[in-house]
Amino acid sequence: MKKILLVPILLISFSVIAQKTLDLNYYLPQNITYDKSIPTPKEVIGHEVGEWHVTHDKLVFYMQTLAERSDRITIETRGETFEGRPILLLTITSPENHLNLETIRQEHVALTENGAGTLSTEAMPIVVYQGFSIHGNEPSGANSGLAYAYYLAAAQGPEIDALLNNLVILMDPSFNPDGLQRFAYWANTNKSINLVADNNEREYHEVWPGGRTNHYWFDMNRDWLPVQLPESRARIKSFHKWLPNILTDHHEMGTNSTFFFQPGEPTRVHPLTPKMNQELTAEIGTYHAKALDKIGSLYYSEENYDDYYYGKGSTFPDVNGSIGILFEQGSSRGHVQETENGLLTFPFTIRNQFTTALSTIEAAQNMRVKILDYQRDFYKNMRSEASKSKTKSIVFGDSKDAAKAWHLAEILNRHKIKFHELASDANIGGKNYKKENSYLVPLDQKNHRLIKAMFEKRTTFTDSLFYDISAWTFPLAFNVDYTEQSSLANAGTEIIEFPSLSGTVSGKSNYAYLFEWNEYYTPKALNKIVEKGLRAKVAKSPFSLSGKQYGYGTIMIPVQNQDLNTDELYAFLKEVALESKLHITSVNTGLTKGIDLGSNDFDPIKKQKVAILVGKGIRSYDAGEIWHLLDTRYNMQLTKLDIAYFSSVDLSKYSDLIIPSTSSRGGNGINKKYAEKIKEWVKDGGTLIGYRNIAEWLNKNEIIELKFKKDTLVAKNIPFDKKGDFSGAQVTGGAIFEAKLDLTHPINYGYKNDKIALFRNTNVYIEPDKNSFNNPIQYTDNPLLSGYISEENLELMKGSVPFQVKKVGKGRVIVFTDNTNFRAFWYGTNKLLMNAIFFGKMM
Repeated sequence: MKKILLVPILLISFSVIAQKTLDLNYYLPQNITYDKSIPTPKEVIGHEVGEWHVTHDKLVFYMQTLAERSDRITIETRGETFEGRPILLLTITSPENHLNLETIRQEHVALTENGAGTLSTEAMPIVVYQGFSIHGNEPSGANSGLAYAYYLAAAQGPEIDALLNNLVILMDPSFNPDGLQRFAYWANTNKSINLVADNNEREYHEVWPGGRTNHYWFDMNRDWLPVQLPESRARIKSFHKWLPNILTDHHEMGTNSTFFFQPGEPTRVHPLTPKMNQELTAEIGTYHAKALDKIGSLYYSEENYDDYYYGKGSTFPDVNGSIGILFEQGSSRGHVQETENGLLTFPFTIRNQFTTALSTIEAAQNMRVKILDYQRDFYKNMRSEASKSKTKSIVFGDSKDAAKAWHLAEILNRHKIKFHELASDANIGGKNYKKENSYLVPLDQKNHRLIKAMFEKRTTFTDSLFYDISAWTFPLAFNVDYTEQSSLANAGTEIIEFPSLSGTVSGKSNYAYLFEWNEYYTPKALNKIVEKGLRAKVAKSPFSLSGKQYGYGTIMIPVQNQDLNTDELYAFLKEVALESKLHITSVNTGLTKGIDLGSNDFDPIKKQKVAILVGKGIRSYDAGEIWHLLDTRYNMQLTKLDIAYFSSVDLSKYSDLIIPSTSSRGGNGINKKYAEKIKEWVKDGGTLIGYRNIAEWLNKNEIIELKFKKDTLVAKNIPFDKKGDFSGAQVTGGAIFEAKLDLTHPINYGYKNDKIALFRNTNVYIEPDKNSFNNPIQYTDNPLLSGYISEENLELMKGSVPFQVKKVGKGRVIVFTDNTNFRAFWYGTNKLLMNAIFFGKMM
């Protein structure tokens, strides 16, 4: 496809002066008429498209107005963001189709079911989902949506009538309402009357964390498969409701870039994506090329961007019988910037996005039957492929933790993947599964490949470069047991209504209550208990009582000498159990087999006051993951301390300080002057928890003493034009590795298996301590479970330790080289952080 893409023309002829005289005609196709009864964006929001950055509230108001005025548009609110903004979806089609919309949807979905061969696609509308600006500071997409929605509502003539008869357009005007609002505020409040194009202008340098992410600083374009965020859950529900044929995702890239559309790098397509998908993507690309040629915009394709991770918006559709298309526009990051291609104005970026939105629906109309037939064939092939698979089912669960398995099943449920309960408790493949904590997934169902994409392990690749992560095996991420079966043995009833988990207390006690630490939400329970001012203790040794085994980390709440009386304590713990989906056992004696309940091997748990370092230099993704975890799952208050005023903060009020990784190598995003302040606080009894490259910063500043493994790789016989590929091949962008656990160590309390799957996207390798008991988590000699890592880095990893803890004065310094909270779906290692918080002083 490359041969048709490079056009010898100037990128930008639109000057700053032209922007001052901007009107809607700059974007719209000419020589057609527009319905005067449909208001333009300016008539509703008060400014021309591209004159200012549209705020989300104005965007919503305009879309609602169009839906009121046009019989081509309906609008729905599918939920709210964390900041309470509506998550909208516009359905745009002909008035005649609107009258029959549910029938059209049902017939469209029927094309993916058994018996679809009898359906005719000759007159069937094609469904196109168009989404804009999932990264809030890539705003040309959402702003182009103003002009695009106006065009679809107001354009008149036989061409638009035919198009709307043949298409159902699902328009998502802002994938990321909170991020869009944040960036619009920044760009607008820094705009000058006399626009400044100088790259050093403040307008083009957002304050931390920027507008890219959602409220909790997540990159939402990585959440299409895990669906952990409210915005993602809304759009995935719409996706599976309609199963659109094409889904477009409008982004921005570096200011000096031009315009990109897919297909991407041919060698970086996931093997589960059909070849025909890429061929159709390329054919659709010819429409984009033609449209951009017409307005004189430079562009490229088949470079830089890949089609590998199914958690991205442009790749997720590819494993679902749809065609995902990524658009990347060089960003003005404000209103106008100097670039190596000349002045880049905000309206120019909007026009390119608008143009390719139109070229998408033109392609959809002209290729309608071909694409509909592709979708039907995809699902037919999936059923055939599933019937031939040697693996017939996958069982997963955790005999000690119902919540983790439930949350994995919850993801399957959101993706319309069928699953069953187990018929009974069973030992399958040497692993014990409890009926109430386990699920069975048949492979012979509608989309065999989506299941495979979520459960498979893959360690061989055609390319060593990845735009994003190379592995995301869900049962490993959740740290649940799983077994592939060649039959449907042990399958119980299919779960149709997916019930929520419950919690209980076995009865009222006059002596003590116990709960093991294995369940996912035990930190939430413990935090609520100590926040109430109640005494709780943790067992440092196992024991048994009344025939039940209790492991390391079991929590004991004595009844006597509490601030609540017996009845009040029982009522409170019932509330705790219900909220934390936990089963608490009442006991009436302290005499056990093993340590008795009055033993000194029970350590008291104190109320924790946790802070996290944020701000310029800190990697916002990592900080946001921790904030989200503590705030939304464990109901724990987390004080965010900004580096900007960190020097004046009194740290003595905090029990724990978390430092996420930095955006600079070696943790160099943090000023060295803070090292002594932190060190003195640790000596006075604080617990410091550092992540990823912070380990190097802590070592360099003598807060902890560590030894690192370093590679000595030298490029030999590598030509200059392959320099980037050589260095890129050494990047560990995201893969899964096996480590062995010492289950007696407090960092591993709550884990039942002596092996764990860790997610890693760094090349920080720590030498093990000379004393084995100081290496409670250590990579095995064959650690790669799934994903890509270079041979050189794999050798460094073998036997290294991703965790270390050192006593410094009265306090502790804890380091993790790996991300235990990755993208909110790595449930399996969240407890490592919580153990560091609650049990750090015991280490």
